[in-house]
This record gives sequence, structure tokens and C-alpha cells, in this order.
Amino acid sequence: MLTGFDHVQIAIPATSSELCRQFYAGLLALEEVPRPDELMSREGFWLNGPGVNIHFGVDPNFTPAKKAHLAFRVADLDGLAVRLEAEGLPVNWDTVIPTVRRLFTEDPVGNRLELIQDAAA
Repeated sequence: MLTGFDHVQIAIPATSSELCRQFYAGLLALEEVPRPDELMSREGFWLNGPGVNIHFGVDPNFTPAKKAHLAFRVADLDGLAVRLEAEGLPVNWDTVIPTVRRLFTEDPVGNRLELIQDAAA
């Protein structure tokens, strides 16, 4: 029986760790956490944020996730959209669900992300 959610792992291409770290830790403000010593020989990194743990691992046959995606709740969707556009990343607003304010974008290696405005914001 499941007792909770531990983490999600995202595939990234070789040599893209720093680029992805800058995006997820810098732009999205997730916090890097140490990996166990036993995993330090592998390229990648781990980040945490409110209610989320993401592990980034290199896939030698990397293909960006275009349908499967992470969906993050954010406090300031408009502000984040401006920052994404300033970084040259796509901002695709979606109004299919009228009660949910959201957009889709991609991380620097092409993985799809959904960003949803917090109800409280």
C-alpha cells in the first residue's frame, strides 16, 4: 500500500546538469540537496521545494518529454511568465479549463512543464 509520494526523476542529456540546475534552482527557486555518496559518481543532482522532490539524471538516449510533464503551483504566474520569456523560453497560456489559470513551457532541454497559479495568489 502506498504511504506517500517520495520524488520524481527527470531525464536530462549528458553535460546539461549546470544548465538545468540554473533553470530549476535559479529561475524556479528550488533548493539543491546533497545526494548520497553512493550516487556521486553519476552525473545529476537533486532539488527540493515545497512538497516536491525532483531528481535529475542523465539519460544517454535522452529525448525531451513532450506530453508527460511536471505541473508546479506558483504564487506569481504573470511574473514567472515574464522571466521565462526573458530567458527565451516558450510561454503558452492555456484556457481550456476556465477555472484554472495556467501556462505550459519547456525547461532548457525541452522537457514540458505546466505552471499553475496558486488559488490563494
